[in-house]
Amino acid sequence: MTTLPPAGDAMSPQYDPAQILGGLYGDGIIALRGAFSTSWVDRMREDIEQLFAEARARPRGALPRGPERYYVEVHPERLSGFVDIVSHPWFVAVCRAVLGPDYKVVEIGFDVPGPGAQDQPWHRDFPMPEETRIGRRLNSLAFNLTAVDTTPEMGPLQIAPGTQWDEFDSPGDGREAGMFPPRSLYPRYEARAQFRMPQRGDISARSALTIHRGTANRSDRARPVLVVGVDAPDARNAERHDIQVTQAYLDRLPQEVRRHLGGRVVERLEDIEQAHAIEGLLSANDY
Repeated sequence: MTTLPPAGDAMSPQYDPAQILGGLYGDGIIALRGAFSTSWVDRMREDIEQLFAEARARPRGALPRGPERYYVEVHPERLSGFVDIVSHPWFVAVCRAVLGPDYKVVEIGFDVPGPGAQDQPWHRDFPMPEETRIGRRLNSLAFNLTAVDTTPEMGPLQIAPGTQWDEFDSPGDGREAGMFPPRSLYPRYEARAQFRMPQRGDISARSALTIHRGTANRSDRARPVLVVGVDAPDARNAERHDIQVTQAYLDRLPQEVRRHLGGRVVERLEDIEQAHAIEGLLSANDY
């Protein structure tokens, strides 16, 4: 088991599509170091802490993803740095290279592994779509931004590079079958396993099909991570999420951001009842 070396700085000002595609079709994950200032990230953390407190105070506001581990989906206009993220040149270049010019942002949320969070089973975030299984094409991406400087004690993400193409049979209902590999494949993932140790300001992009897991948080601090999910036109992940924007907010957005924002326009923002439950992360099922 190795620790992933620091991500190199991306080419500037023109990010190379060959490097982007090579990384995401190869290892299944790429990163840009220092994309945002630490002060910008600290403001993002303040937003996350407030939104997390609000979510935990209402029914189904925060979904458990294992002991002391939660997921919360949020409205774009409640996150002060949303436009900065989705208009960042690297974010745009990655989306266009992998998903094409008509990509849509379909998910805004965050994971919070708190002190006491345990190792998750190896998994992917949703079953492999036919476009990937048959067409060998990635049609969705997950971008992650850490809200804190990650240390080994905080339960960093562990990922098995190159496994976004793995096919396997696993038990479960129609929604979760194909998400959790059988334990007979664990040695394969453990041999490839790399820890991600992002620092404030870093941003990564990965295929959510690449096999990964959250590890045990043995520190006394939570490790919140922002998640931005993006789809190509033929992907269907928007069905699992509920992006809402008011017309007033939509009118203030730059045209290019509006064009790539999925979801629905509402008169008033409604509380989001989290729907993307992953039952396999809640128990010690023997896959």
